Amino acid sequence: MNVRRLIPTAALAGAVALGATALTACSATSATAGKDGKVGVTASFYPLQFLAEQIGKDHVKVDSLTKPGVEPHDLEITPKQTAKLGEADVVLYLKTLQPAVDKAVAQSGVKNVVDAATLTTLEVHGSEPGHAEEGEHHDGEEHAAEGHDHGHGEAGADPHVWLDPTKYAEIAKGVGAALEKADPDHAADYRKNTDELVAKLNGLDGEFKDGLKNAATRTFITTHSAFGYLAERYDLDQESISGVDPESEPSPARMKELQDVAKKENVSTVFFETLASDKTAKVLAADTGLKTDVLDPLEGITGTSQGADYFEVMRSNLKNLQKALGSK
Repeated sequence: MNVRRLIPTAALAGAVALGATALTACSATSATAGKDGKVGVTASFYPLQFLAEQIGKDHVKVDSLTKPGVEPHDLEITPKQTAKLGEADVVLYLKTLQPAVDKAVAQSGVKNVVDAATLTTLEVHGSEPGHAEEGEHHDGEEHAAEGHDHGHGEAGADPHVWLDPTKYAEIAKGVGAALEKADPDHAADYRKNTDELVAKLNGLDGEFKDGLKNAATRTFITTHSAFGYLAERYDLDQESISGVDPESEPSPARMKELQDVAKKENVSTVFFETLASDKTAKVLAADTGLKTDVLDPLEGITGTSQGADYFEVMRSNLKNLQKALGSK
């Protein structure tokens, strides 16, 4: 069973109101559009870039600090990039996910800053003491065992909220409200685009619910402990090899434990991801006679991604989960 604990945020009165108030107090005036008449938006990584592009469309020019193929957690930012960040009209980031970005945003002096972590409720998955039953080793405990907090916040909050379409929709509403405030002349367009995107995300949520409700097993094994929100939403049990750090080496005891879990829960597949090594997944699969497949945490899109955008990759994830879990 997945265990979750809600992490209070500074403001949770509603995603739309949050999106507006997430802009810092010194951003009362509208953002100044560039020479091309578009609002310059800098997003810290792909999921926020995608929201800005889908909601802003022709009214915005979106840049991402994390280039395709770069593992977001490992991002480093130069002083030149920090200085350029200060020229953005709006900055979208998710505090604690990328420590280098947190530091750069603080140093940049940019006025319109939106922290996506304030637009929804963050959770801790599987890390409360006393919830690990016999033979279980949940991802939160693995975090502690491996010694990585990887920027998950002072209370160990999981930042991978975009992998839950419902929480991603909450963030979308906040981003839409922020763009409305930054560029009120096009507020109606931002509102319309936000509503359309939220409707698509609600539809995706329905696809996952229907597609996974009759699974033969509800346990999946993955290299990177990024799928706690997805597992929580659809009543699945995530077991990770290496905790939050996809490159860390698991202990022999953990590998043995996962072998036992695979046998007990009739697991057929070990999932790996596109932006990190598949070495440990293949080792575990070889030791247990399991197959391997991709479960993409959608931290970036590359030529090897199973889709060209958020929706395509999420549907590929659903298809791979259905196959692995024996969904009917």
